[in-house]
Amino acid sequence: MSTKAKARPATAPVVFTANRLRDGRVVWLGTEGRWAEHIAETTPFAPEAAESGLDLARQGERDQQVVGVYAVDVALDGPTPLKFRERLRVQGPSVAAEAA
Repeated sequence: MSTKAKARPATAPVVFTANRLRDGRVVWLGTEGRWAEHIAETTPFAPEAAESGLDLARQGERDQQVVGVYAVDVALDGPTPLKFRERLRVQGPSVAAEAA
């Protein structure tokens, strides 16, 4: 039996991301707990509010809307993810399955 990983304390503003269960697309936690396809529609959480944001994001998992929720450190200009992996996720899939 596996144990749930503990979230690390936030040190920068964060947004929350996951994959939508319906189609696997990357989605971002937006206003009022809605999941959006564009990071520009997110609600950044200050480090001290990250835990409440995580609770809101995990509600999407409990409601079976998304899977794999986690926090992403961001700069507030956009917001823009600080790590390359997340900047790549913002751009969308690197292979367009619809074109195949």
